[in-house]
Amino acid sequence: MSYAQHKELSGNRTVAIVIVALLHAVLGYAIVTGLAYNVIKKAAEDLKTFDVEEEPPPPEEPPPPPPDQPETPPQVVAPPPLVRTNTPPPPMAVVREAPPPIVTPTAPPAPPAPPAPPPPAIVTKAQSAKGNLQTLFTADDYPSDAVRNEDQGTVGVSLAIGTDGRVNNCSVTSSSGSRSLDNATCRILRSRARFTPAKGSNGQPMADTYSQRITWRLEG
Repeated sequence: MSYAQHKELSGNRTVAIVIVALLHAVLGYAIVTGLAYNVIKKAAEDLKTFDVEEEPPPPEEPPPPPPDQPETPPQVVAPPPLVRTNTPPPPMAVVREAPPPIVTPTAPPAPPAPPAPPPPAIVTKAQSAKGNLQTLFTADDYPSDAVRNEDQGTVGVSLAIGTDGRVNNCSVTSSSGSRSLDNATCRILRSRARFTPAKGSNGQPMADTYSQRITWRLEG
């Protein structure tokens, strides 16, 4: 027998084995299925049916009394909700202020007129109490240095007379050319001259001035 024939025979044998196995499986399934049907049928026939009587229900118990219910507080009635209505504001009244009164300035009163000046005082010129002032000088009043120098001449003076008639001041208005004669003239007048003082319109004494010229001359 060749190798090819041997291989073909092995293949046919395997197919036959498979077919036989399938047949056994089919037969086994049929047997098992038939037996199981018979067993179930027989068990169903052996079952005995019987009626079950239901027991009557127990009598109903009376309901328990209702528990004491607490007194419910009176229902609080909520106030109705406030409904806000947007009302327009009242119209604003415009108050017009009255214009301020016009004040016209009045002219200030005229100042009072100044008082009238008093009438000028009537002045009475001061006068010598002993007449001419020249008589107040003597030969003994001649300054010795003026005698030696033979100085002579006329001295003009201005005298300030007080309210008491005395000479308060003496000033030389025109010089004699000799200082000794000028100084001697004022010195003698301040010490010897006496005047009736000047008086005003009210009769009261007042200060004044008096001018005089005094001549100095050497006798031969």
